[in-house]
Amino acid sequence: MNEFEIAHEAFLTKHISMRGGERLKRLKEGHGHAEKLFLEQIWWNAFGHFQDLHPEYEIKDFRDGTRFLDFAFLRHSLRLAIEIDGFGPHFANISRSQFSDQLIRQNHLILYGWKIFRYLMMT
Repeated sequence: MNEFEIAHEAFLTKHISMRGGERLKRLKEGHGHAEKLFLEQIWWNAFGHFQDLHPEYEIKDFRDGTRFLDFAFLRHSLRLAIEIDGFGPHFANISRSQFSDQLIRQNHLILYGWKIFRYLMMT
């Protein structure tokens, strides 16, 4: 295993050990190929560590429900929401109301002080 693989495995193990219920399920099901590819090709090359990065981060939404960010980077006063968007599941295969909901969700994150970074997977 290379340095990234070792760090990635430790990163997931740490977050899995701290979770239960829906948060654990979302992490196990939601952290897939695209998320790992982002971490390896973008995040690891930029930072070389996973400190202050939280996968499948749970937030309350504007309707008092629960939503999950693909990643949240929380450091000092910075709250960065990182979303990994594949064309198919996020844009091509959604209804108008789902599309509208995603835009409203993003607007509310911005209003609540989040910065948003979208990584578009075109595969």
